[in-house]
Amino acid sequence: MRVLINGFGRIGRTILRQLLTTRTDTGIKVVGINDVAPLDICAYLFAYDSVFGPFPKPVSGADGVLSVGDHQFPFSQEKDLSKLDLRGVDLVLECTGVARTSDIARRGLDAGAGAVLISGPSPAAEVTVVLGANDSALGDARIVSNASCTTNALAPLVRHLHDALDVTAAHMTTIHCYTSSQPMIDAPRGDFARSRAGALSMVSTTTSATELVAQVIPELAGRITGAAVRVPVASVSCIDLTATIRDAVTTEDLHQVLQRANSALIGMTHLPLVSSDLRGRAESLVVALPESFATTAQQIRVFGWYDNEWGFSARMIDVALRMGRR
Repeated sequence: MRVLINGFGRIGRTILRQLLTTRTDTGIKVVGINDVAPLDICAYLFAYDSVFGPFPKPVSGADGVLSVGDHQFPFSQEKDLSKLDLRGVDLVLECTGVARTSDIARRGLDAGAGAVLISGPSPAAEVTVVLGANDSALGDARIVSNASCTTNALAPLVRHLHDALDVTAAHMTTIHCYTSSQPMIDAPRGDFARSRAGALSMVSTTTSATELVAQVIPELAGRITGAAVRVPVASVSCIDLTATIRDAVTTEDLHQVLQRANSALIGMTHLPLVSSDLRGRAESLVVALPESFATTAQQIRVFGWYDNEWGFSARMIDVALRMGRR
């Protein structure tokens, strides 16, 4: 499967890291990278990552080529992807974060690529797919959204809980690390609270995850609310879900239900871990069983960790593979 990475930021670089280290057997071949930033800076940021550490092989960038170990990737700097010749490219991994309108989202198709997978929510996508929640929705859509990192953490969990216990109402809070949408020092942003220095304060804000869950699990529309608190941590976030259920359970019952969800998407831990312990985990969510319990017979609390960069990038690769098998 021949793919092009458009946008070599946090997700684009993390996808390539995985394809060259932990996911070398996928059959995915990166045939190009496109980013408006200078190649030498992109090579440097790939070689030295503040979250995941130095890349274990030599990295350099020159003459339109990003070299990583024995691999060489053609590197372009085209702002408008439709101006490139992408005939022969099966899939564009659209990781710029700006593909929110149809004219931008379909630029990969206009350039000749077979399909586009967007690394975030996008109203321009034909369908939003979250593995573990609505896998069958993929169909033959050519512009697909992989939703958000928080949606990928929340939706498979809620899908499993709803199927097992019948969720009647729920509220989720994501305690989320800071991102590039926040400034390092106080500076104007569209949102007043997010205009404050992201590494100095906890910032109460909103999340799109609950709206996206309603998209991918329509029967739960109107039953789930959510909020976010951005915290001064560089990586790994968590969700704290409180749900009212129709079927009464004990904590032991709940743990049995959660353990049945244990998979490549939803991991489990019995240990008293902290966020840094979860860095580099590929699951969409890792449920902390000691922090998950029945608060009353028909109300539960479930707590889980997710590496919002590594885990989400792993799902991008997984969805890309499914698109390639259609």
